[in-house]
Amino acid sequence: MSRLNLGTGGAVATMVASASVNQVGAALGARAFPAIGPAGVVAVRQLVAAAVLLPVARPNLRRMTWAQWWPALLLGLVFAVMNISLYTAVDRVGLGLAVTLEFLGPLAVALCGSRTPIDLVCAVVAGAGVYVLVLPGSSTDVVGLSLGLLAGACWAAYIMLNRLVGARLPGLQGPAVGTTVAALLYLPVAIVVLAQGRFTPAGLAYALGAGVLCSVVPYAADVVALRRVPPRFFGLVQSVHPVLAALAGAVILGQVPAAHVWAGIVIVVCTNAAAVAVAGTRAARQLVPQTS
Repeated sequence: MSRLNLGTGGAVATMVASASVNQVGAALGARAFPAIGPAGVVAVRQLVAAAVLLPVARPNLRRMTWAQWWPALLLGLVFAVMNISLYTAVDRVGLGLAVTLEFLGPLAVALCGSRTPIDLVCAVVAGAGVYVLVLPGSSTDVVGLSLGLLAGACWAAYIMLNRLVGARLPGLQGPAVGTTVAALLYLPVAIVVLAQGRFTPAGLAYALGAGVLCSVVPYAADVVALRRVPPRFFGLVQSVHPVLAALAGAVILGQVPAAHVWAGIVIVVCTNAAAVAVAGTRAARQLVPQTS
C-alpha cells in the first residue's frame, strides 16, 4: 500500500510540474505570434521536440511492428492538430480561456464511462462552469472557442494514445516517433516562414522555449506518469492546467482574466477536485479486502 501511495504521489508531482512548465512555455510561445504566427510557433515546437527526443529515445524504426506503428503515427497526427488548434485559440481568445476549453478533453476522459450519480453531477457542474467562463453572446469568438474545444478532443485522444504507446514502446520511443511525425507535417510551414524572413531573434527564441517547455518536458513526463496511474486519474489531475494557464497569461502576457472567466475556472477546477476526492475514496475501498 505504501509503495502504491509513493508511486501515485510521484506521478502527481510529475504531472503538476509538467503542467507548470507547459503553461509557461505556452505563454512564451504566444510572445512569438507577432513574428511567426501560431503555425510558425507550432512548427518550431515540433522540430525542437523531435530534435531532442529522437537522439535520446533512439527508436529502432525498422524493427517496430504495426501494433507499435499505428498508435505512434496517430499520436503524431494528434500532436499536429492539438497544437495548432490550441495556439490559434490562444491567439484569438487568450491563454486562460483557451486552455480551460482544452481541459474539457481530460475532464471527458476522467468522467467517461462513469455510472455513479456524483460523477454525473460533476459533469453537469463542469458544463455550467464552462458556460460561466464563456458567457456566449453576439461578440463571442466562435472560431476561437471551437478551436479550443478541438484541442480538448485532441488532448483526450492524446491521453489514451500516450498510455497505449507507453505500453507498447519502451522509454520515450513513442513520443519520439510521434513528435517526428508531427515535425515532418510542419516542416513545410517552417520552410515558408524561413523563406519569408520572419524568424526574428526574439521570435525564434520564444518559439524554441515553447518547443522545450511545451513538448519535450511534458511529452516525456506524461508518458512516465501514464505508466503509473490510469488515464482517468491522469485526466483529473490535469485540473491544474486552467489555473496555471490563467496565471501564466496574466504574468507573462498581461492577459488578466475577467471576473466571469476566473469564476468559470474556479468552478471547473473545484468540480475536478470533488471528482478526485470521490475517485480516491472509491479506489481506497476497492483496495480494502472484503471480509465475510
